[in-house]
Amino acid sequence: PGRGIWSPAAPLLGLLCSLSMAGWRGPATLLAFLLLCPLPSPCCPAVCRCSSGEVDCSYRALRSVPENLPTNASALWLGYNHIAVLAARSFRSQQALQNLSLRSNVLVSIHSQALAGLGALRELDLSNNYLTVLPAETVLPLPGLVTLNVGANKLGQLPPEVLEALPCLQELFLHSNALRSLHAGVFLNLPALRSLTLQGNPWACTCEIQPLFLWLMGNGDKIQEENLILCRFPEHLNQYPLLAIGNESFSHCQDSLLHAQDYAFFLLIGPASFVASILICLLLGSLAVAYNHLLNELYPPPSSSTPAPDQQQMGTAPTWPGSCQHLRGERPPSAS
Repeated sequence: PGRGIWSPAAPLLGLLCSLSMAGWRGPATLLAFLLLCPLPSPCCPAVCRCSSGEVDCSYRALRSVPENLPTNASALWLGYNHIAVLAARSFRSQQALQNLSLRSNVLVSIHSQALAGLGALRELDLSNNYLTVLPAETVLPLPGLVTLNVGANKLGQLPPEVLEALPCLQELFLHSNALRSLHAGVFLNLPALRSLTLQGNPWACTCEIQPLFLWLMGNGDKIQEENLILCRFPEHLNQYPLLAIGNESFSHCQDSLLHAQDYAFFLLIGPASFVASILICLLLGSLAVAYNHLLNELYPPPSSSTPAPDQQQMGTAPTWPGSCQHLRGERPPSAS
């Protein structure tokens, strides 16, 4: 059982084989074999159990995804093994797969193309592993995903691009990770979301978490165990429920945000203004030098060998008695 698909033509094939072995020959025998011989049956790995489209390979101490998985499988259970890495196109032949579970392995890395070809997948369970990041490229091949469970991992962040690739998502499990905050618009592209778990994360209840706080307040019906979403930081709010803080606790955040924006503005504008002023000075200096050079070409200065007009008319100035020439050892001319 579970090693192939039984064909209703099997008894007839046995009869034909018996006739052939008894010496009956003819084209009819060959034609019957060609018409009644079924196509190759989907295989089932020896370490797994296969039944009605479900392939159970859990609790087998596997270190990688088995080869030769049935191509018609709709559910694949690979939980409770020792799989650490999902290589590229690990499920390239399972295009009909709708449910994939890899929970309770030792997953630390998933290739960006590991899930390529699983366009029909509806449920993905990666919980209780050691994942620190979940790149958006990993889930891009799963546009119809309805349930994503990445609870009990080591995720420190969840980029908005990850959930933007999953518009049909209805259930999202993010509990028991290392999340301190989430981007403000991380859930805005999930119109079908109806169940979300966030407990067990070390939330930093500072001004940065206010957008998430406001979203949670407006979507309380989607949050599971909301009283267990506890602050870890700052110290005076340790183990305090996030949703019990109150919106008034964030009243000072707008001023802080404006100050931060002003600081960023001056931080960017200051150096830019300095560089612009240097460039303007260089430009004006270059224009001044060019203008001076042009004037010298149009109106060249007189030669130093030609005496000035005043000197030609006046001649040499006379020397008068009592002048300063006697201080240089010259005798003044005697009066005649």
